Amino acid sequence: MFLLTESYSEVNDMQYGISVWDNGKYGNHRAVINVQQSADAVWVNIPWRRRDSDPDKKNIIIVKADTEEQIKNLIPININNEYGDLVFQAETPGKYYVYYMPWEVSGWKSFPKITYPPFKMEADEEWLSRNKLTPETLSDGDWRNLPKADVLEIQACDEFHRFDPMEVIATKDEVEQLIAKYPDRPYLLFPESRTYPVKMTDYLPLRWIKTGSKTDFFGEAQIGEFYTFQIGVYPFKQDLENIEVNFTDLKGSIGQVVNASEFRCFNLGGIDWWGRPFKRSFSITKGKVGTLWFGVQIPKDGTIGYYESIISIKPSKAPESQIKLYLNIVPNILEDGGESDLWRFSRLKWLDSTIGIDDDITDPYTPIEVSDQIVKCLGRNVRFDETGLLQSIVSNGNEILAEPMKFIVDNKETAKTVKKPANINKHTKGSAEWESEYVQGNFTVKCNAKMDYDGYINFKISLSTDQDIKVNDIRLDIPIKKEFATYMMGMGHKGGYRSKEWRWKWDRNLHQDCVWIGDVDAGLQCKLKGPNYTWPLVNIHYKVKPLDIPEAWYNEGKGGCDIVEADDKVIIRAYSGEREIQAGQELRFDFGLLITPVKPLDLAKHSKERYYHAYHPIDRVVESGASVVNIHHANELNPYINYPFFAVDKLKDYVKEGHDKGLKVKIYYTLRELSNHVVELPALLNIGDEIFVKGAGGGYSWLQEHLVSDYSPAWHHWFSDVDVDSALVTAGLSRWHNYYLEGLRWLLEHVQIDGLYIDDIGYDREIMKRTRKVLDRYREGCLIDVHSWNHFNDMAGWANCLNMYMEHLPYVDSLWIGEGFDYNESPEYWLVEISGIPFGLFSEMLEGGGNQWRGMIYGMTTRFPYSGDPRPIWKIWDDFGIQDAKMIGYWDKSCPVKTDNKDILATAYVKNNDMLIAIASWAKEPVDCKLEIDWDSLNIDRQKAKIYAPAIANFQEEATFQLSDRINVQPGRGWLLKITY
Repeated sequence: MFLLTESYSEVNDMQYGISVWDNGKYGNHRAVINVQQSADAVWVNIPWRRRDSDPDKKNIIIVKADTEEQIKNLIPININNEYGDLVFQAETPGKYYVYYMPWEVSGWKSFPKITYPPFKMEADEEWLSRNKLTPETLSDGDWRNLPKADVLEIQACDEFHRFDPMEVIATKDEVEQLIAKYPDRPYLLFPESRTYPVKMTDYLPLRWIKTGSKTDFFGEAQIGEFYTFQIGVYPFKQDLENIEVNFTDLKGSIGQVVNASEFRCFNLGGIDWWGRPFKRSFSITKGKVGTLWFGVQIPKDGTIGYYESIISIKPSKAPESQIKLYLNIVPNILEDGGESDLWRFSRLKWLDSTIGIDDDITDPYTPIEVSDQIVKCLGRNVRFDETGLLQSIVSNGNEILAEPMKFIVDNKETAKTVKKPANINKHTKGSAEWESEYVQGNFTVKCNAKMDYDGYINFKISLSTDQDIKVNDIRLDIPIKKEFATYMMGMGHKGGYRSKEWRWKWDRNLHQDCVWIGDVDAGLQCKLKGPNYTWPLVNIHYKVKPLDIPEAWYNEGKGGCDIVEADDKVIIRAYSGEREIQAGQELRFDFGLLITPVKPLDLAKHSKERYYHAYHPIDRVVESGASVVNIHHANELNPYINYPFFAVDKLKDYVKEGHDKGLKVKIYYTLRELSNHVVELPALLNIGDEIFVKGAGGGYSWLQEHLVSDYSPAWHHWFSDVDVDSALVTAGLSRWHNYYLEGLRWLLEHVQIDGLYIDDIGYDREIMKRTRKVLDRYREGCLIDVHSWNHFNDMAGWANCLNMYMEHLPYVDSLWIGEGFDYNESPEYWLVEISGIPFGLFSEMLEGGGNQWRGMIYGMTTRFPYSGDPRPIWKIWDDFGIQDAKMIGYWDKSCPVKTDNKDILATAYVKNNDMLIAIASWAKEPVDCKLEIDWDSLNIDRQKAKIYAPAIANFQEEATFQLSDRINVQPGRGWLLKITY
């Protein structure tokens, strides 16, 4: 500020509390001070003990408590994290409020920019001079002789914003005095109850100065509880590296024993999202605070009484320390282990859950069938050759490959010598695996492949040599029949008709690693991967954690992918370019294939699932005619993003009322970002960098004041300036995904939700598969619908949404792919990028309400009331009985209706002797068209047939046409026509 001089901070038992004020104007924290008598200048020493960065660069505002009159004559003298010395004019005695962290907000509030303006000197020069408060006179310290105000209380604007007790920092002197008590120790231990979760790494809390370092800990648990606690570790002489923890059995006073294996330390490892045990190192830098989080499972058949255990903490280059744990186990069994009580932190055990990890199948799929080298799943089958690669891919009876796939080492022509021909080595209901090994010249090539019951095939190809050798290229060729290579999406290619030639190169700024080529009846996606592939972040967070580009395919920028047309085939050619391979070096060229469509279209199911996308009273939802209601976050039932556990009773009552009145109720619950209101947040932050993505910080004031640094802010929802749900970006894959799945199980059991609304997918296909299994096993009839914003832009890495999420689609019931999409795009763009139809799913429209005439070509409506009013269309569907019809789109050669105008497309909904025809125009001006109907394919008497357009509100007026009439169609519009008698 002005001049920092020596001062002091009063060490006393400061009072802390909460109050209400305009924190958008004054900030979240203040000191309440009392001036006993009026004075031209008084001084106050505020021992605020704050943890924020650069406190001397933040504004300070003083107001009179009873009038809120701001005091202009104010000068900060000493401002640091421990205390602040202020001199100000107090013309009247009484209470004053000192606001010391006011902030300002700018930009888009969903991703706000919060700044802390610097102090602005507004004091009158004459006042400064007569009180000797100029820079020239401050150094003598005479300002301490001024009348002194008293600090009554440190307040926060609400309970959530307060710093006490665990974010009230200890002073430097207090820490030094504490350390002096333990001259022989290089580090101190502070066992701590879960009631006081450790929240700071840069400072010791004042609480520990008062309690001191301890070697024992007393806790109380119930029978069956997963009991949690923590141990703070403060190294003050050296870094602590590779800390290990050991436990003894928890022994009772009368011989009872809880085995040491029931303990776990979450910092040191656990079970990952694949169900694999893992270990991780945990180290603490000198002068920092680290926290070890523990849990122990108390058996349900345990005995009450006092138990003891010893916890040993051993850094690799420092002496071992021990904590003696005394645990009093009290009566009353916790049947759920304590997971229903957030305050217990018992849900931390969910981090290591393996729920849904098995090889069982989900509906509508059938068990994998194997016959020699043929593997079959629902609607599709493949045949592999002796190298393990595919020589045949069949979807819906259509052979996709023009010739067998090839993995080519372009060095010199050498024959293959097969050492281990591919054969099935593992077969379960849910998958089949095969592997092979062969020699090609100086190279050994091993292939391992696994086909899942949903039609996804994961290939792991390793290439090695025993000598240094140079190659021109290593590539994969997938030749697709030209007749099934109509459309293309991915690797920078916008969804639509396939380009005759397409060339693509790796770029980490682009969320691109896969391409889909196909038609509605048959297609293939190829995704290039490395052995350590993990799901990247998506949407606007992509560049925070982009793709880990697979090194073998990338090859220092020489690799890429070409799509080339040759005679009757189209080749996907993934190449890596020339390189030198060292003796003993192994390269992994992994890739995944997904055969599309992933499942049959289900028009009956789609037509019955009518979405109400808003939180409104159940009666209003029922009145709309919807059958499914989505409860977004940011409302009283589901307030905080991706953590729907705060208003469980209200949510449960709403769900029950919905069920009583025939509705399914789904909630917004996904991963990608996570609310700062998460109860377990201190533990998640302290167990390492596993859960949250590191970043430059920023975002809402709470984040900056309580997390300070090393985080990436995400979506914000402002209930008020005080109550802001300010989310953090989560890692692409972590143990939080295990917690998420257990949380889903808990919601299904306790709230009985009917599924999930997923706004962009923050996890890979394996987590999606587990999600589907949890839903199916814990509540029959659950639904998953996926929404995505258009990622085809620089911010999101120019990704195609449906291409990016294609591997998840086998487990999804419906799509809402519409936000940010242009409904004036071509029909082929609609088909590939929006409709979901080539992949076996229906979608719905969003942006601007969509285009209801074009939407009907693809069986799409909107969601009421969020993106339009589909009720008139729903009524027509019911009048016609669309759930019993077969949809035959314009893309299908067997479609019984066409028009004589290339810009007007027709889709037929056919049942028995009835037909509903949707036509829509892509012409830029009004045009006429005539229907061309294949009467021979229909069970309709042509001689009696007429074309009738029923009246549909906001869609069309009633009209009747003769078969020979030309029908006028306005630009961007269309008709819904019935063939009647």
